[in-house]
Amino acid sequence: MTATLLVELLTEELPPKSLRALSEALLQGITKGLANAQLASSAGGKAFATPRRLAVLIPDVASEAPDRISELTGPSTKAPEQAVAGFARKAGLPISSLERRATPKGEVYVARVKVKGAVLEEALPSIVEDALKALPIPKVMRWGSGEAQFVRPVHGLVMLHGERVIPGTVLDINSGRDTSGHRFMGSGKISLKSADEYEKRLSAEGMVMADFAARRAEIEQQLGETAGREGGGLDEHADLLDEVTALVEHPSVYTGKFDPAFLEVPQECLILTMRQNQKYFPLFDAGGKLQPKFLIVSNMRVADPRHIIGGNERVVRPRLEDARFFYNQDRKIRLEARVPDLTRVVYHNKLGTQLDRVQRIQLLSGRIARALQADAILAERAAWLSKADLLTGMVGEFPELQGIMGRYYALHDGEPCEVADAIEAHYRPRFAGDRLPEHPVSCAVALADKLDALIGLFSIGQTPTGDKDPFGLRRAAVGVVRILAERGLPLSLKDYVEDAALENFIYERARGYFQEQGYTANEVESVLSLRPERLDLVPRQLEAVRAFAALPEAESLAAANKRIGNILKQAGNVRPDFDMALLVLPEEKALATTFARLRPDVDRAFRSLDYTTALKTLASLKAPVDAFFDKVMVMDKDAKVRDNRIGFLGTLHGTMNRIADLSKLAK
Repeated sequence: MTATLLVELLTEELPPKSLRALSEALLQGITKGLANAQLASSAGGKAFATPRRLAVLIPDVASEAPDRISELTGPSTKAPEQAVAGFARKAGLPISSLERRATPKGEVYVARVKVKGAVLEEALPSIVEDALKALPIPKVMRWGSGEAQFVRPVHGLVMLHGERVIPGTVLDINSGRDTSGHRFMGSGKISLKSADEYEKRLSAEGMVMADFAARRAEIEQQLGETAGREGGGLDEHADLLDEVTALVEHPSVYTGKFDPAFLEVPQECLILTMRQNQKYFPLFDAGGKLQPKFLIVSNMRVADPRHIIGGNERVVRPRLEDARFFYNQDRKIRLEARVPDLTRVVYHNKLGTQLDRVQRIQLLSGRIARALQADAILAERAAWLSKADLLTGMVGEFPELQGIMGRYYALHDGEPCEVADAIEAHYRPRFAGDRLPEHPVSCAVALADKLDALIGLFSIGQTPTGDKDPFGLRRAAVGVVRILAERGLPLSLKDYVEDAALENFIYERARGYFQEQGYTANEVESVLSLRPERLDLVPRQLEAVRAFAALPEAESLAAANKRIGNILKQAGNVRPDFDMALLVLPEEKALATTFARLRPDVDRAFRSLDYTTALKTLASLKAPVDAFFDKVMVMDKDAKVRDNRIGFLGTLHGTMNRIADLSKLAK
């Protein structure tokens, strides 16, 4: 008999940020266990998650698996009779029933044994226990006098197969058919008749939306409708929405307000306070300016929500007062007066204090700014002040605001706008897809900050390993690549990076970045294998490679280029030039003549950074190159002829591969 299986664990409030992952992992674990026992397929099933429950509903689960034949491999057919008899006795078979089978190690005895299929009543408790132990839980706890351990205390267990309770004990809790509804609005106890009615009855009688995705969609809809009625909008809020969904079982959205006088505080502070501490959704006007309103996702749906709204408004006021206090107190001390105190903040025990780091960043910022023909004085000033806000009360309370508050405090101190903007922007990009610094001064400080971290930490062996990157060096390297490439900054990477391992690390991040921009692995490799010093030119090179690869001549020229490369590698030392007079065969003369005619145009296009034209011009060499390799023996017996041909191919190869190694495009 097959029926729907329900497993539900009733707990105290579960960690909200991991709730969804826990429910999905539980479904995967139980489904896998049932499939291994041949009680259900490995597909299908639905996970449920609320603050006080984890549940799975799996269709078509068998009460008993079919019997199966298992093969046991025994001793060699050359083994002593006593060993063979012992194997047969262990398998429960007479020796005459054993089969012989050839294996790479010789012929052996095999016993085919009938194995009784698993029974759901016997298997389910251990399957659930194993699935719970495998959940991604960093820390577990004990409760009561028992030995059971889980992320939160467990108070109930439902294991229903169709209409039948599967008896068993999990985490010291006996199974049954009773679930519980909403703590205040629903039935305290709901006795389920069957597994199939779980979601419907929990919603109707328990006032619980057990489906995480459905509950999230309901909250999203209510937020949008309420924001619209208030004449405001919501900015990016996906992470907070996931967290709030894990905090409520029956969501309702209400509007709260705060004193507009708090808007004198930078809105980033108020937003972070409301979101991080209170889980509220701030409202914004059409221009992105914070309104003195916020949306509350409550776990209660009531006809008159004034008490709920008033309570939340009273709670948020002290939080906003704290933000205003920090802001006002911080502005009493200028940023420049805080800088010397950075000597009390350790950056890394092998790399000194934050003041040491600021001094390095200042020197490097000025150097980069001068290379960019930007204002080096402004860049050095921004670098000097860049970490001062780490010592402010606001950043101490909300580390996420570092740089952001530095900008506000710099403007209050009367610093130039370019300096203030660079203080904020030097942390960018903070994450994938984040905005980049815009002004050259900001770019100089941002590059200096990231290069200092990379150079310093690589110098003391603190390189990322596997998925561990505690200092965010991969993010820093991608930031360097993005700023150089997307902002088109004409800087040579080799002028700032001397460590070969660090150089490899940055180019490896560049490979991933440019592939994410839509270029193929071969296209990217053809350019980056040349280790271009200027990453700002790589996008042009890649576009040229893509245009070249689309030409009908491309495949043949790429293959010929690969062949030339192999010849040159085999030849070792290659002459830097060649003598036209020593080219004797018509095909090599024709290729040299065509190359001499095209070379000025290619050089001119290369110098003007018109890489697409340069590569398309080289495509005209296809016919003479093909004829050359059809008729010309490069490794001639005459040493002068041979060396001259190798020198010619070296010159040709160098011209063809200034933009990209075309051999990487060969199929």
